[in-house]
Amino acid sequence: MNDNSPKTALTVGEVAKRSGVAVSTVHFYEARSLIKGWRTEGNQRRYHRSVLRRIAIIRVALLAGVPLATVRDALIDLPHDRVPTKADWARFAKAWRDMLEQRIFNLTQLRDQITSCIGCGCLSLEECPLRNPDDELGRAGPGPRRLGAKP
Repeated sequence: MNDNSPKTALTVGEVAKRSGVAVSTVHFYEARSLIKGWRTEGNQRRYHRSVLRRIAIIRVALLAGVPLATVRDALIDLPHDRVPTKADWARFAKAWRDMLEQRIFNLTQLRDQITSCIGCGCLSLEECPLRNPDDELGRAGPGPRRLGAKP
């Protein structure tokens, strides 16, 4: 019995229920080439069981703030009819590590500065003149200057 047989393939409803996402989310992921299914002779959608692990990876990545396009790029070479391995996950994690480190740095800075200054150089808060005398940061151009800048 192959993995695409009716007894081992999953319906869209089964995928949604077992993965914890809505049916519309399964369709959305498929439309974005994150997962792949096929149609039966009766024109019903079916999915390989490995789709459950792919959806788990997508959900974990999204919770970590990894953009959907980045997730798709990571999964593009992974066959749809095989469960991602520990080595596959290690490859994804390595590729996303620097991006996540930068995000952690930015969020930590934002958390630490959010009550005293938004770091934009706009002088809109009382404390900004102390952190940005004579609008020095404004001369560097528009937008945030302190947030995201490594010390």
